[in-house]
Amino acid sequence: MSLEWRGAAVAPDDEMPSPESWEPVSVPGRPEQFAGAEAVAYETTFSDPRDESDAHTLLVLNGTYAHTRVWCNGDRLASHDAYFEPLRVRLPESEEYRVVVECRAPEDRFGGLHATDQLPPERCVPGIWWDASLETRPDPCVSELSVQPQVSEADVTDATVEVSATVLTEEPLDDRITLSLRPEGDVRGGGMMDRARVSTDAETATVSYTMDVRDPSLWWPHDRGEQSRYVLSAKLGDAEHSVTTGLRTVSYDDGLRVNGEDMPVRGVTLLDPTAEDVARAVDANANLVRVRAQGTPPEVARACDDHGVLLWQDLPLSGPGSFDTERGTAIATQLDAAYAQHPSFTAVGVHDEPVPSYADGLGTGFLDRLRFRWRAWRASYDDADAASVATAVDSVPTFPVVGPPGIDPDAVTLYPGWRYGDTADLQWLCSQFDVGDVVAGFGAGSLGTPDPGDSPGFDSACHDRHVDGGVEASQAYQSGVVREVAETLRQRNAPLIVVDSLRDVGDAGMGLLAADGTEKTAFRALADSYEPTQVVLSDAAPGEQDIVVLHDRPEKADLTVEWDCNGDREQAEHTVGPFARVTVDTLTLSAGDDVTLAATDGQTVVKNEYRISE
Repeated sequence: MSLEWRGAAVAPDDEMPSPESWEPVSVPGRPEQFAGAEAVAYETTFSDPRDESDAHTLLVLNGTYAHTRVWCNGDRLASHDAYFEPLRVRLPESEEYRVVVECRAPEDRFGGLHATDQLPPERCVPGIWWDASLETRPDPCVSELSVQPQVSEADVTDATVEVSATVLTEEPLDDRITLSLRPEGDVRGGGMMDRARVSTDAETATVSYTMDVRDPSLWWPHDRGEQSRYVLSAKLGDAEHSVTTGLRTVSYDDGLRVNGEDMPVRGVTLLDPTAEDVARAVDANANLVRVRAQGTPPEVARACDDHGVLLWQDLPLSGPGSFDTERGTAIATQLDAAYAQHPSFTAVGVHDEPVPSYADGLGTGFLDRLRFRWRAWRASYDDADAASVATAVDSVPTFPVVGPPGIDPDAVTLYPGWRYGDTADLQWLCSQFDVGDVVAGFGAGSLGTPDPGDSPGFDSACHDRHVDGGVEASQAYQSGVVREVAETLRQRNAPLIVVDSLRDVGDAGMGLLAADGTEKTAFRALADSYEPTQVVLSDAAPGEQDIVVLHDRPEKADLTVEWDCNGDREQAEHTVGPFARVTVDTLTLSAGDDVTLAATDGQTVVKNEYRISE
């Protein structure tokens, strides 16, 4: 049942909000007229939605940012403080309902990116962001259903599904829930069915059960296999509830492993995630998205499942400052449970960018490297709290600290050619600070429009140090940085790299796409650099440079490699092994040379073009 809502900015206090006036708003949504408000109240009225077969009315809110309270007919029924977890409120019997929902800006450190200046204020309005609906159910019924797949890393044919079902009942109950697990679509294998007992005198009860999965069909990232899924249904009486899940293993030990196999990761960061962004990530040859310092909307997580894209999910914690470890642990536990049903769920980051940027404006060369080392040494960070919070996540690998070199991060953010130095400094950064295996952010910013003004997350002073010109020059510079850093990291065999970021949130930014999804020059440059099998130059600079084949597949490949330098064309046949880096030949290059590299296995052709600069 759809609802009509009104809203108002309010001053938060302990009482139910009673603004002088309300105005119509769209829910779910983020009413821009309330941008900057500390709290926003939302009101809806409706008649009893039940028919003769229904006994329960549930208000289901998804994405209530950030601290939420709910009143019905003047009585406070619920409070909530983790917006990535659905809020389900059982409403009392009544002929008419007036529901008031108050959403407050974060009262602690866990507002994530929405509590920073990285996103525009209109994207941070306290509200019901993702969904708001009424559900009616018979009695008794299953009101909530969650699943957590378990697959043995030692034997992927050994699989189970942990089921948790919440039962609503008006009378004492002694019955059995019928649980069925069936493959979705054309997935091979048969279905399974079990029955779990529920016996209670209370109005609600939780039933936990473990189902064995026979002959499991695994979920794979899109560049490795099929996205097999299963539908888990729980039936009690005439009421049925279902969720979709998938089976896979994921671990990290000097590299990510999915279903027991090595998985080189090529990722993109999402700052304002949409389901369309997941499809765009696939177009960029990415196999992972990192949703930075915020919850992932349900439709985005489902899109990751559908498209075979791994999901790195951060806690909503960003920027310098201490935080409540107990609160962080509770959020990490809730987040782990909320996303565990998604087979794409792959990793969790705890504290994003925990120290101020310390090297902005430094150039390259000996003295600037000394300054960089000195500032990095002073930018210490005690990771004990982040590491403690990370222990609450037990279903996927964790990266407790995501930040710059010098603070011993679990995942590093590297911006040579943008915040400091140039792209040639990347090798020094990685070796000097022993980083570069897990890179959670790299890249450069660019203009999306000729006159962007003040765009969130965009450092115009940094941009102007590197670029003298308009949109074309700006995007060309970004493209060069993204390409060089991506290719260098891949040549170093970095097992997990993530570009910052896929799409702008304003008229300029770090995105490879403008805010409306229009491609910048860097998008296709990254797509070429992210090809699982690609041929690249060791450096697009004058001098002797190697032609290198990058092969991130688990099987060997017989390739024909061709190179053209200023019209002089040559080729060679090469067999490359699994996950190999092979030097094909060496070219002596001069400034102004045009170089085209290509490789084919007889079915797919990849190509790279270079203009050698000074």
